[in-house]
Amino acid sequence: MPNFSFFTSCNQFWPKPNQTHLQNHPINIPKTSKSNLERLLLLLMNLLFFVVFLFFTYGFSSEPGVGIGYQLMVAVPVIYDSDFKGRGFLVETNHTTTKSNFRVALSIDPFNGRYTCSLQVFLGDVKVWDSGHYSRFFTTEKCLLEITMDGDLMLKGPKEHVGWKTGTSGQGVKRLEIQKTGNLVLVDAMNNIKWQSFNFPTDVMLEGQVLDVATRLTSFQSNSSLFYSFEIEENRVALYLNSGNLRYSYWHFQPSMNRSISYVKLISTGLALFNVKYKKIAEIQSNRIHPLSFLALKNDTGNFGLYYYSPEKANFQASFQALNSTCDLPIACRPYGICTFSNSCSCIQILSKDDNEISSDCSSAVSGSFCDGKQAEIIELDNVSSVLKGVPKMVKISKEECGNLCLEDCKCASALYFRNASTNVEECYIYRLVLGLKQVDKGTGFSYMVKVPKGSGRNHEKHNNNNNVKRWVLILVGVVDGVIILVIVGGFGYWLVKRRTHTFHSQATAS
Repeated sequence: MPNFSFFTSCNQFWPKPNQTHLQNHPINIPKTSKSNLERLLLLLMNLLFFVVFLFFTYGFSSEPGVGIGYQLMVAVPVIYDSDFKGRGFLVETNHTTTKSNFRVALSIDPFNGRYTCSLQVFLGDVKVWDSGHYSRFFTTEKCLLEITMDGDLMLKGPKEHVGWKTGTSGQGVKRLEIQKTGNLVLVDAMNNIKWQSFNFPTDVMLEGQVLDVATRLTSFQSNSSLFYSFEIEENRVALYLNSGNLRYSYWHFQPSMNRSISYVKLISTGLALFNVKYKKIAEIQSNRIHPLSFLALKNDTGNFGLYYYSPEKANFQASFQALNSTCDLPIACRPYGICTFSNSCSCIQILSKDDNEISSDCSSAVSGSFCDGKQAEIIELDNVSSVLKGVPKMVKISKEECGNLCLEDCKCASALYFRNASTNVEECYIYRLVLGLKQVDKGTGFSYMVKVPKGSGRNHEKHNNNNNVKRWVLILVGVVDGVIILVIVGGFGYWLVKRRTHTFHSQATAS
């Protein structure tokens, strides 16, 4: 930064008074005073100009951050430890309220026998952004963060190997800053944003953050190809379960009158939906008076919620959740499992080739697809539906035709048949996954059909009796609920007997 001298001797503006002149004549304002006053005002204006110039030129900012040339390194352990967490914090916001601060950390985390290196943003102890959300950077020996002199933010491993970077080289970047909103930014000398974490959403949306239509939050299941997404569409926001190219929706929120969405913004009272004219058309509201901190898509359940900071509990609490029932979650049970009325899981038990029932792994007896209908069969589960939507639908089709469609389709794994008793409309849905199943009330018109290897849906004594197979499946679905109810009723009866016995003995003792 150049040096400037802001103060100059006043003698160069005001002439020294002549002592003899002052003694013999009245004091008069020198004729040059007006000119000197103008020169002083000009100096002050120049001083103000220089201050403004320095502010915009050198990017004076109230946001905490670090400048170009900054480096931070975290050592990677030689021996793998699944419980290891290595973090080096570089910047942090300063809040005067009870709300937690945002912190930026260079982090090392264990993953499947190796260590990942990433730049992360935390709100308190909650991770709200991660540079390795979509693509992990695995490293050994060290994890190095560097802001190069030409303005590129990089993560490096041994031998200068670059595992992640912002790609902002040559754009005039001067600083890395964390804003009070939690947005991690790279700015130039004029405080213009050249890169920001808000443009790369992960599984969390912070208060004040905006997502345009056709963008999404994503959350990945551990050790699985399945992942969840919260997506902004033209006429709704929706939750999806994704498997490769397959997408099944399991929850949505839609503005009234089919109004179009341009973008969404998380505000203090909820998730607000706006149209192209910047007018709010709908809102998913929080159920608490506390201002919201973030929206999160959970990677273990696929549920999403709105969260606020609770001063009483000193942590973040959910004020709204999209799904409030376990059986409404897309993966409440493992594949080929059914979520029952008691929120427990029951397997669709089928027989393996040696006629041994499979119970430990619901899907272990089913492998691959069946392109030849003669090698497969359909087992039917009455009063069972699926929470997964957005699949091909056929109407005016019988239950038998629905099952045959699945048998003839190599990629079909199951089919859902629905008959509306009031309108007599029949519908058939084809699935490539057997997932998201739940028990429903009798008489609702749902039947779920599962494709299995031929002969595995029946035992050898009832090979030709389809009714027995259906009855067996129904008993299987309800057996867990029946046991639970029996235990509850039995326990209550036992408590009544014990209470009466105790009362009788007390009366006898008093007599």
